[in-house]
Amino acid sequence: MQSMKSRRRVTPLGSSNSDSADKQDQLLLSSAIGNGEDLSPFIRKAFSTGKPDTLLHHLRQFARSKESEIEEVCKAHYQDFILAVDDLRSLLSDVDSLKSSLSLSSSHLQSVAQPLLSSLESFIETRNISTNILLCLRSLKICLQVIDLCARVNSHLKNDNLYLALKSADKIERSFLMITPSITLKRMLEKQIPAIRAYVEKKTNKEFGDWLVEIRVVSRNLGQVAIGQASSARQREEELRMKQRQAEEQSRLSVRDCVYSLENEDDGVDLSDGDVLDHGHGKDGFSNGGGNLGFDLTPLYRAFHINQTLGLEDRFKQYYFENRKLQLTSDFQVSSMTPFLESHQTFFAQIAGFFIVEDRVLRTGGGLISKWEVDNLWEVAVSKMCSVLEDQFSRMQTANHLLLIKDYVSLLGVSLRRYGYPVDALLEVLSKHSDKYHELLLSDCRKQISDALSADKFEQMLMKKEYEYSMNVLAFQLQTSDIIPAFPYVAPFSSTVPDCCRIVRSFIEDSVSFMSYGGQLDFYDVVKKYLDRLLSEVLDQALVKLIKSSIHGVSQAMQVAANMAVLERACEFYFKHAAQLSGVPLRMAERGMKQFPLKNARDAAEEILSGMLKVKIDGFMSLIDNVNWMADETLQGGNEYVNEVLFYLETLVSTAQQILPPAVLRRVLQDVLSHISEKIVGALVGDSVKRFNVNAITGIDVDIRMLESFAENQAAVLSDADASQLKSALTESRQMINLLLSHNPENFLDPVIREKSYNALDYRKVMVVSEKLRDPADRSFFTTRGTRQNPKKKSLDALIKRLREVN
Repeated sequence: MQSMKSRRRVTPLGSSNSDSADKQDQLLLSSAIGNGEDLSPFIRKAFSTGKPDTLLHHLRQFARSKESEIEEVCKAHYQDFILAVDDLRSLLSDVDSLKSSLSLSSSHLQSVAQPLLSSLESFIETRNISTNILLCLRSLKICLQVIDLCARVNSHLKNDNLYLALKSADKIERSFLMITPSITLKRMLEKQIPAIRAYVEKKTNKEFGDWLVEIRVVSRNLGQVAIGQASSARQREEELRMKQRQAEEQSRLSVRDCVYSLENEDDGVDLSDGDVLDHGHGKDGFSNGGGNLGFDLTPLYRAFHINQTLGLEDRFKQYYFENRKLQLTSDFQVSSMTPFLESHQTFFAQIAGFFIVEDRVLRTGGGLISKWEVDNLWEVAVSKMCSVLEDQFSRMQTANHLLLIKDYVSLLGVSLRRYGYPVDALLEVLSKHSDKYHELLLSDCRKQISDALSADKFEQMLMKKEYEYSMNVLAFQLQTSDIIPAFPYVAPFSSTVPDCCRIVRSFIEDSVSFMSYGGQLDFYDVVKKYLDRLLSEVLDQALVKLIKSSIHGVSQAMQVAANMAVLERACEFYFKHAAQLSGVPLRMAERGMKQFPLKNARDAAEEILSGMLKVKIDGFMSLIDNVNWMADETLQGGNEYVNEVLFYLETLVSTAQQILPPAVLRRVLQDVLSHISEKIVGALVGDSVKRFNVNAITGIDVDIRMLESFAENQAAVLSDADASQLKSALTESRQMINLLLSHNPENFLDPVIREKSYNALDYRKVMVVSEKLRDPADRSFFTTRGTRQNPKKKSLDALIKRLREVN
């Protein structure tokens, strides 16, 4: 068929009468219709002007003008239309024949395909059933797996295996929640899985909270065990040092006497190696600290791991750190109701246990707490402990209290240093209060020494058993012989000596104990300084006070003098003992020893003893007034006074030699004999004797010889040198008598002879005594029956003249 021609655009028809309005409107209407434009403006205009008929007329004219065009078009296509109709008619016959053929083929096909269609329908139905069954089985399998996991979750929750329950719930959510076919089961899972997680988190946090409460008690016990082990180790070390000192002492005495032995020592439990914190395996496979103290980190590690699984790791770390920091702050509280001396062990043990736990958490917690956080907590703890120590030390007025706290703090330092915590700041605080401790210790010893001295009865100490001898003599090396005496044994000293020795030894041990383990390695000089102060300021002054106020007899004075001699040996032991405890070689201690620190007390004791003896002697020497100074003949047996004096001195020596050491006895006797010599010279010089003759002087010479003989006889008790020194105490009286009996008294004026033979004489005394011997009332002294003057008298007159000129 021919295609339709496209619509042509219609242009307005020309008209000769273009000025007519109607024609103009008609042209515009025709143009709009031809161009397919909207005619509503024309219609609106026609009705608005009241001329619809005109518009209708124009439309009719336009229709009539187009009828001719339609007719022309129909004429042009009529022949083609006729040909097409003929073709359709021929085609209709072919279609009828084809339809008959198709109908026959369809009938044949239906007859053949009918059984196949029945089979196909059965197959399709069976296949659909099979597919449904497979889908059902797959759904059932998924549901069974979900239900099995749910049962496993319930079992884990029942058995408190929270981590495994949480992992099973995560597996359900990750692998089965989206593919679960059961809407009901899926809704249940969507509701219960968050509830399970919330339950696990709540229960875990509750267990962690309970652990935080429990760990405080465990930390205190743990700290006490750690400090106790440090104390045991220190004690074993001290015992080993003691054995070493004993071995050194034995080697100094005799190498053959040394006894060597091999001993097995149990070093005890080492906390740093994890024995007390020994990790077993608890629930959920977490390691725990179930050692001797039941120290269990399982709740902590499980809580941390579960929070990691829940994605809350950082929050839990912060929560753990803040809670432990609050616990540490709480541990810093010092109760004002309980004395610090009673609570200091709990206070420091709590802190020690805290940081032992933190060290274990740091090393095994998998990043739960960092090294920086632990160091930060330790800095806070050290600062607080130093502050508490400063405050408490400033209040304490008892040395033993400071020592107890210092020892415990030093053990705390030893315990925590094994875990890598720096403790220098604590040791510096202890060292800072060394002076105060020693001042308090000196004050305590002053009171103890005062009590010991006031209780002394000034009687020799009786020891009935060997252990008493060992405790009171050998313990302080006071023995003068290595041979054990027979018992009962009467010591040359009174009970004051071992009492004071114990006090001083305790002072040394306390001083060394305070200075030891305080960060200062060489502290012997400090110990020695305060030991010197104890002996020279405390003990010496106390003894001097006792001697000046409480001695009321020769026996008491003699006992005190004997005590001082024993204390002099004890002082050597003090410094050696201090050196041994301080780890200083004995040879260095011996080189550093100064003069006897109790010199004032010793001198006072010997002075008061000598004074009392002099008083006794003065009583006997008063008999010198009975001497016949103008005797007609020489008295051979000595004067009465000297016999009394010698009898007393011999009795005194027999008693004193059992108590006083030879050196003390020699000094006392020397002082007494010197006093006797002075009394003899004083009698000659004194106003009570107006004159005397040679016979009287010869009698005094006999007296002095008897005294010199007594001095020489003491060589059996003392020594030859000591006896010689005793004899020298009579030098002044001997030289005075020798001068008076000399044939040339004028030789006193010769410097050489005076220095050799009369160096102890005072020229004033010589002048007075010489004038008494020259008394003119007795002309028989230096005159003879002849007319020649006696040379001795002449020499004596010359001496007196020269001495007067000098005077």
